[in-house]
Amino acid sequence: MTKIELIRAPSNLGLRPLRPGHIPGAWRAPQALKDAGLERLLNPAEIVELPRPTYSFEPEPDTRIGNGREIRRFSTVLAEAVSAALVRRRFPLVVGGDCSVLLGCLLGARRHGACGLVHVDGHSDFFNPGNYDPASRLGSVAGMDLALATGRGEALLTDWGTGVTPLVADRDVVQIGEREACDGNYAFPDIHDTVIRRMEIGRFHRLGPEAAAAEALGALDGPSRLWLHVDLDVLDQLVMPAVDSPGTPGMTYTELEHLVKTLRASGRIVGADVTIYDPDLDPDGRHARAIARCIGEAFS
Repeated sequence: MTKIELIRAPSNLGLRPLRPGHIPGAWRAPQALKDAGLERLLNPAEIVELPRPTYSFEPEPDTRIGNGREIRRFSTVLAEAVSAALVRRRFPLVVGGDCSVLLGCLLGARRHGACGLVHVDGHSDFFNPGNYDPASRLGSVAGMDLALATGRGEALLTDWGTGVTPLVADRDVVQIGEREACDGNYAFPDIHDTVIRRMEIGRFHRLGPEAAAAEALGALDGPSRLWLHVDLDVLDQLVMPAVDSPGTPGMTYTELEHLVKTLRASGRIVGADVTIYDPDLDPDGRHARAIARCIGEAFS
């Protein structure tokens, strides 16, 4: 199996502050997971450490996305690291950070040809100007990463140049694990009007992780190469509450591990990112240790 190249991406740029002056703690996840033994469990061929980007509370000129310009800059840096790992014929595993890192991951993967997306997340992350008013508040990329990746939103984070805009086509995306679609206050129902394949958490549980993976792979019959995005809020809050938007129902660690293993066994997953764990919400580190074991088993 292709050796792992671990890329540490300590970004919190896509998250909104929970209160005035609060800096979201997801940027600390790579170090916390290292301390919990993740790198020992993965035994990567190489470790790439990206510099922490600068978080700002202030709106920026000509954008209604929080930290939008810094996300653009960091995405290009991350894309270089992902692309370089692929050139070395390694499996880039990006440990974030928040979900905004997905943009840089896809940008790097796309430099080597078309690439689909398996989006494993407790939310569809489909906020876009079609379902909220950008003038009313700054957009947070951690809640709109799938919308931006499929070309919905400001050109700042959707226009990546000829041949890579959008980063992924709707028909080449499967979303697994969304838990809110049956809620009467569902925030982005316009995803129903797309051809994005969706497997809500109830169907995932009915199928089980191995059959769910097989169904997802079968639905993506176009691209031979796929990127895997894992937002840890897909785990049930009863087992992993240390995320910015915990919820239930969700997966167990065992279910997530088996899902990832089955997806990787297909040979089509060329890289992955794992995001949204916040060490500030895990003062004794017990969730970090559980996450490290899960990721270590799933990817090693």
